[in-house]
Amino acid sequence: MNEFKSQILDLLKEDARLSPAKIATMLGAEEADVSAAIDEMEKEHVIVKYAAVVNWSKVDDEKVTALIEVECSPERGRGFESIAERIYLYPEVKSVYLMSGAYDLCVEIDGKNLKEVASFVSNKLSTIESVISTKTFFILKKYKQDGIIFEEFEDDHRLLISP
Repeated sequence: MNEFKSQILDLLKEDARLSPAKIATMLGAEEADVSAAIDEMEKEHVIVKYAAVVNWSKVDDEKVTALIEVECSPERGRGFESIAERIYLYPEVKSVYLMSGAYDLCVEIDGKNLKEVASFVSNKLSTIESVISTKTFFILKKYKQDGIIFEEFEDDHRLLISP
C-alpha cells in the first residue's frame, strides 16, 4: 500500500465523515485522486465499513458486552478458520480474534442482559464440537475504545493539609 492511501486511511479512521474534498485539502492532493483511491480501497475490501464509536452507557444501561476466551482444537487442513467462521456467523458476535497464549480465540459479543450472554455461551458456543473450554468476562465500564476516551476525569484541586 502506498503512502497516499495510508494517509487517507489514517484520516478516515479518525473521522469517517470526512469528504474526499476535505481529505484532498488536508493532504494537498486532487479530490479526484482521493475519490479514486477510496473507491479502489472499498473494492479491495481494505475499507470494509464506515462506523461511529458510540458510548452506549450514555444511551442504554441494559446492554451487556462480554469477552469470551475460547480454547479449541484446530481442524486438520483448516486450522482455526472453520471454527472462527462458525462462531462469527452468529448475529450476537461482534468480533472474533485468533490469539496467542493460553487460549485460541477471543470472542466479543453483545447481549441484552447477563442471562442472554450466558445462554449464548452454554447453548451455542460450548456445544461446538471443537470447543474445549470457555471463560467469559463481562465488560463493566469502557473508559477508552478505538483511541477515544469516553469520560474525561477532572483533576482533584483540593489542597492537602498535613499536620
